Amino acid sequence: MSSYSRPLSFLALLGSVAMVPASHAITLPAQTTIPVIFTHTENAAEAKAGDVVTAKTMQVVLLPNGDQIPKGSMVIGHIVEARPFNFDDTPYAAQQASYLSIKIDQVVNKSGPSSVVTSVRALADPISAKEALTAHGIDETDFPGTVTLVGGAHYSPVDKHVTDGPDDDIVAYNKKQGVFAHLLPAGASCPGTQTEQSVGVFSPDACGLFGFGSVHLSEDAASGTFRLASTHHTVVLYAGSAALLQVQ
Repeated sequence: MSSYSRPLSFLALLGSVAMVPASHAITLPAQTTIPVIFTHTENAAEAKAGDVVTAKTMQVVLLPNGDQIPKGSMVIGHIVEARPFNFDDTPYAAQQASYLSIKIDQVVNKSGPSSVVTSVRALADPISAKEALTAHGIDETDFPGTVTLVGGAHYSPVDKHVTDGPDDDIVAYNKKQGVFAHLLPAGASCPGTQTEQSVGVFSPDACGLFGFGSVHLSEDAASGTFRLASTHHTVVLYAGSAALLQVQ
């Protein structure tokens, strides 16, 4: 996977966006979801604490007060900790995990930077994310195909209804500005919402990791830090991975 150029430093990047008066910052209510795509690769064998992590919003995020975060807005975080995988060939050895710990700090739009504390509701590898951006269908030139979101919900690009389940229940809506839904509960870590949220390439009930194999996800909700860990290989978060962040 190719990676984009890394910003010079976390402090320098935050300094450049902090030039906009803080009074213009947007308010991000709790439960607001922000679908993003990561713009460069983070490898636990190379990453260091303090390295910048950047992503961009995949679609418009509409806020209750009428504000919005446009598609393509920058989302900034940093590496908290990183450790590569080193195989211990001692018989019956318990392998020490490789990990990447990341904290998302800022959402930036034309109004300036806004501090944020988020959890990761769902995270998809680049292949899963790309598949969810592409309509697939039978070999008919007049058939628009079907988009299948990460988690299984699906829709036709020419239809506003997003459906899921054996009865094709309507679970979300494909609108001009993106896909929106009331989030559906999926275990203790992914509660539902009574408000409509931006979901990007994710189903309303998408929860956890998709396409990451032996990697596991854990979070410190209070600090907004998430950790990817594996006892089988060095953890890599590739450019093109997509996440559904949720404001705490």
